[in-house]
Amino acid sequence: MDSELPPLSIKFPPAHPFDDDKLHEECGVFGVIGLTDASNFVALGLHALQHRGQEAGGIVCHQPGQGFHSARRFGYVRDNFTKESLMKTLPGPLAIGHVRYSTSGSKGPTQIRDVQPFFGEFSMGGAAIAHNGNITNAIALRRELIERGSIFQSSSDSECIIHLMARSLQRDIPERMEDALRRVEGAFSIVAMTGTELIGVRDPLGVRPLVLGRLGDGWVLSSETCGLDIIGAEFIREVAPGEMVVITEAEGIDSRFPFRPRKPRFCIFEHVYFSRPDSILGGRSVYETRRQIGVELAREAPVEADLVCPVPDSGTPAAIGYAHESGIPYGMGIIRNQYMGRTFIEPTEQIRNMGVRLKLNVNRALIRGKRVILVDDSVVRGTTSRKIKEMVLDAGAKEVHFRIASPPTSWPCFYGVDTPERDKLLAANMTEEEMTRYLEVDSLRFVSLNGLYRAVGEAQGRDTEHPQYCDACFSGEYPVEPTDMIDKGFQLKAAE
Repeated sequence: MDSELPPLSIKFPPAHPFDDDKLHEECGVFGVIGLTDASNFVALGLHALQHRGQEAGGIVCHQPGQGFHSARRFGYVRDNFTKESLMKTLPGPLAIGHVRYSTSGSKGPTQIRDVQPFFGEFSMGGAAIAHNGNITNAIALRRELIERGSIFQSSSDSECIIHLMARSLQRDIPERMEDALRRVEGAFSIVAMTGTELIGVRDPLGVRPLVLGRLGDGWVLSSETCGLDIIGAEFIREVAPGEMVVITEAEGIDSRFPFRPRKPRFCIFEHVYFSRPDSILGGRSVYETRRQIGVELAREAPVEADLVCPVPDSGTPAAIGYAHESGIPYGMGIIRNQYMGRTFIEPTEQIRNMGVRLKLNVNRALIRGKRVILVDDSVVRGTTSRKIKEMVLDAGAKEVHFRIASPPTSWPCFYGVDTPERDKLLAANMTEEEMTRYLEVDSLRFVSLNGLYRAVGEAQGRDTEHPQYCDACFSGEYPVEPTDMIDKGFQLKAAE
């Protein structure tokens, strides 16, 4: 590194010691109809989708003759929805569920009132709704609804959908939902239910995922195919962008397309990080896509080294691809403590200073004396990357080179991902050279945007006129204008 360069003037606030410095997908949704004790299947599905939301979860079910039942709890699915005493209170052949982080709604400690699914009682019966995504005009909608007499129970943008449905004049709940969602801007994959119907909807761009499965005589909706796998359901197909499926036990699936057709823009970061590697997206294995990103990285950013090492666990497939393409040996130079959850004991100052070491430990015998390539999925604030680099150097590495399996994350996401404000994103404030110096590593390279597109199967790379995916967090090109954020002063990228 060039020691003659002037020191960096940009300062970033320290992250919480247990903040793993990653972008978080905000929600997972799951629904089942036509199976005895449907809530048990929903609980299993939510467990498979736990990576999409770990703050809280909820289940709503319906039992003919008894009506709707619900339970909402903080924490992991395994700590709540595996208890027989709780599951007995959730009977019936129809249920939906939701796991969450907070996007809109309360930040910091989650409020139980913000935990989905949300329930509403309408003139034609009750309905519950679970939403993955983010409504970009929610503030304007909420203001309008409150002025017209709506009383909100939560601070979540998703509750707007329930109120819009309540004000609709359509004759049944699916039609009211169509009516409501035509007013909504942003990204939404929704699993909803009435007393007799399971409903799945994706926004016209299909930003967030939703898949359809079959188990015996029952039907299943899930954010990812790994949710189908855990209950042994057969993957049938993806719910198409802009499609609404209304499923009943008696008549099966009714498919409709209530929105004006648009060219899909699925979230490309689902391929990079959010989805589980054993899921299938757009007919492609997530694992294979991530391995191919590593291949692209090795072609674009080669470096002489002795060891390719993943930053576990999200960097592992890309590291395998990088090692295979480069011919440099692959090794588990960093080991994750599998029992370190998202929460921990109340940290004393001494434990606080341990930081990332509570989650990761360096395999010293493998690292010592080596020139090491660390492969990670992304750099957000850079705080964890610096700590990992220090650990690897302390273990005796001769050199540390970072290779990142995504382009620089330089713009916030407004479609259901918990992204820091732009001034907190390392890549929004520094060039690649400046980031290299900030992280104090021997080299730092990101996969190019075209390289990422090639890895997801677009052989010609990104179509600059009509991008095939939503890649706003990398490009600053937002397929749906973030109305609320613009009203708050957010500056869109200037036209080139």
